[in-house]
Amino acid sequence: MSLTEQTAQDVLKTVIDPNTQKDLISSRSAKNIKVSGNDVSVDVELGYPAKSQIEPIRKLVIDALKAAGFGNVSANVYQKIASHAVQKGVKLIPGVKNIIAVASGKGGVGKSTTAVNLALALAAEGAQVGILDADIYGPSQPQMLGIPDEQPQSGDGKKLQPMQAYGLQAMSIGFLIDPETPMVWRGPMVTQALTQLLNDTNWQDLDYLVVDLPPGTGDVQLTLAQQVPVTSAVIVATPQDIALLDARKGLKMFEKVGIPILGIIENMSIHICSKCGHEEHIFGEGGGKKMCEDYEVEFLGALPLDIKIREQVDSGHPSVVADPEGRAAQIFRAIARRIGVKIAEMAKDHSAKFPTIVVQNT
Repeated sequence: MSLTEQTAQDVLKTVIDPNTQKDLISSRSAKNIKVSGNDVSVDVELGYPAKSQIEPIRKLVIDALKAAGFGNVSANVYQKIASHAVQKGVKLIPGVKNIIAVASGKGGVGKSTTAVNLALALAAEGAQVGILDADIYGPSQPQMLGIPDEQPQSGDGKKLQPMQAYGLQAMSIGFLIDPETPMVWRGPMVTQALTQLLNDTNWQDLDYLVVDLPPGTGDVQLTLAQQVPVTSAVIVATPQDIALLDARKGLKMFEKVGIPILGIIENMSIHICSKCGHEEHIFGEGGGKKMCEDYEVEFLGALPLDIKIREQVDSGHPSVVADPEGRAAQIFRAIARRIGVKIAEMAKDHSAKFPTIVVQNT
């Protein structure tokens, strides 16, 4: 049997990416298929951060092509993260491809802890990631990233250089004020501070900027929805009925302003006793999944109520970097990959591809 490019395509139609559940041909991941005699080479482009997935997918491709009779198989698997569409009338921020808003309806659900670990998980999977602490009244990211006493510098006197921690680019009002100083600001000052932090930071080639929002549905959230090019949002809740009640408000707010919701993360889902290992749903059970069913959004994952997650983030070493092989870190990475896949499936932003038309008098 002669081996052709069509043979290779037929084989790759049977290879399913375990993260997207789509074959490599229909998803247009397989590119540059070249066949020479018994030899074949193929590029596989993944649109999501996939550092831990590259070798397993490469093995799937090689095994499938060899099973079909090909001899030497060269499979180059790589990731390429694109900019995706945002709200109408809002332009992308230079140096930032995609903005992910992490929100909650109420405080105390572990939103900031989830946001920083998600950012670190996306980075661990090979993406260029930044985090913006948009909680002007209660900034916590400087402490969580272990850089509470450092201040950002400005090379040109106009834009601030983002702080660096664990491979993340970070910006927060907490870097610019005394930790003991309360922010006694009215709404307009808060929204101005947010837009300045976002636009006056010299973000460098970010695939994703994770924005850690304050709880609620007030001025900051509305500013974000109306003026900031948000690709999508993630809602953090706990199984408790009162937390889910507020989370529904946050979800509806994003729906109203046309920002796609990637899904819901249920934090403090289950308590595991550190002494005996007994598991107990102390805040209720199944609430997050029920909310997802009601609003037809995806349940992205559930995180345990674990003292280590709290201790690690309080000490400035979030779980994903403190214990990368631990249970919590693995859950965060799985959620981060899923977020990356869902964003990759969204409409791409083509605004940069259109030429600027200039009309001149001739």
